[in-house]
Amino acid sequence: MTTFEDLNLSKQLFNAIEDLGFVQPTPIQEQAFSVVRSGKDVVGIAQTGTGKTFAYMLPVLRDLKFSRQQHPRILVLVPTRELVIQVVEEIEKLAAYINVRVLGVYGGTNINTQKSAIAEGLDIIVATPGRLYDLALSKALKLKSIQKLVIDEVDVMLDLGFRFQLLNIFDVLPERRQNVMFYATMTEGVAALIQDYFKSPETVAIAVSGTPLDNIAQQCYEVPNFYTKVNLLNHLIQDKETFTKVLVFVSNKKSADRLFEALDESFADEICVIHSNKTQNYRIRSIRQFDDGMNRILVATDVMARGLDLDEISHVINFDTPSFPENYMHRIGRTGRAEHEGKTILFSTEKEQEDKVAIEKLMKREIPKMEFPSEVAIAERLTPEERPVDFEHHNPTKRKTDQFTPGAAFHEKSEKNSKTNQGGSYRREIAKKYKKPKTRGDKNYNKRNKRK
Repeated sequence: MTTFEDLNLSKQLFNAIEDLGFVQPTPIQEQAFSVVRSGKDVVGIAQTGTGKTFAYMLPVLRDLKFSRQQHPRILVLVPTRELVIQVVEEIEKLAAYINVRVLGVYGGTNINTQKSAIAEGLDIIVATPGRLYDLALSKALKLKSIQKLVIDEVDVMLDLGFRFQLLNIFDVLPERRQNVMFYATMTEGVAALIQDYFKSPETVAIAVSGTPLDNIAQQCYEVPNFYTKVNLLNHLIQDKETFTKVLVFVSNKKSADRLFEALDESFADEICVIHSNKTQNYRIRSIRQFDDGMNRILVATDVMARGLDLDEISHVINFDTPSFPENYMHRIGRTGRAEHEGKTILFSTEKEQEDKVAIEKLMKREIPKMEFPSEVAIAERLTPEERPVDFEHHNPTKRKTDQFTPGAAFHEKSEKNSKTNQGGSYRREIAKKYKKPKTRGDKNYNKRNKRK
């Protein structure tokens, strides 16, 4: 069995790993180490929570020599602010005995503060694509010295609409560089990036995309509507001994706020929420309070699903069934980490059954269905999105133009009202009709008449 002693680590890196208490590398760390060190372009395929950050940073730090130069040599791109913070923290842990300057930059904070930090010099920059491109355009950050480009969670990056920022960044990077890319789900966008910008990449695949983790127990409930889901969730998480640390995923920001408000009365001191509309400080505080155990329940959206590195989550609850089955895989990947047993529960309405079937098809297994608890009330209250839309039978709010036929109340314009503006000729006709002088106001004409 491979240990970190078997890898060709420097003494400084090995001491840092030893301080962290790690003995054996994960499969992705073991297989990626020599490939990344080779200098070839690398494509890594691995599920969330398999130790990808160490997988690319261990070989990068192993060969990163001391330098006093101002401009960064390593660029790490990640999709979310939270992931920037997380990666910087992981690098600092590994570089405890190495003189390496690391900086994380992301939007939503003062760009001038980041410019000042860049001016002091750095070796590794971890960034979201948008803020990195802003810094490069302002010429505060020069990328001419970049030797290695690492793109982590590239599939999420493309899902969030960062494709054009990525292409713009590629244009300003040196052509001679090593590209390292990690993703969990292959998409057309990911394949296009590999084809256009990678040179004969070597693939390191640990788990096929969409394969469920074997140490995660899955369950599902069929629920009629949103507020019945609230009642069911409320019933389940009352059991504090079983549901010790619960991550609840919802489909959008509106649902996240609505669920938070519904649960806040019962779990005011135990619940927190994060989504992209929350301020950066609010999001960081919520994540830390949840991670430290101050809050037992965290409500989050899919955008946050891939940027969280949280330990000892007892349950992941899919409050909404995700419309993309891959997102379900990334959600449940938040639990069952580091060989611990995880538990997930899926709520699905009648409209969400098709999405549930797609998830089961991807996993090639069915999610065991649980009997709905008799003590949980079925809510009659509906959200605005769930309420049926009533149209008056004889007064629809919208008509299709091709179905519109004028009735008896419509008539053609009269001859008088159908006249159009004829410009100068029309004015001349009016002048003739009322016998108005043609030269009224014509000073030149009056002068000519005086001369005569």
